[in-house]
Amino acid sequence: MAEKLLTVRNRAGIHARPAALIAQTANKFASEVLMEKDGTVVNAKSIMGVITMAAGYNTTITVKAEGADAEEAVTALETLFENKFEEE
Repeated sequence: MAEKLLTVRNRAGIHARPAALIAQTANKFASEVLMEKDGTVVNAKSIMGVITMAAGYNTTITVKAEGADAEEAVTALETLFENKFEEE
């Protein structure tokens, strides 16, 4: 199991395009990938689930992955967050 706290750095927050990038990235891995914000847990492989988190600028999200490639999945999502979802 791998877990990491990530902060939304792009000004627009997680809207449709970043949610799609998160889901596409999470779906590359066999591990179960979950995102948690304020007690709400969603499947990171679901675009709609990610959008419903309504994560705005500077929101902190816990990303958890469980499975054979859990570390790689969390690292890939961390890179997306650090690159501001390629928006800025």
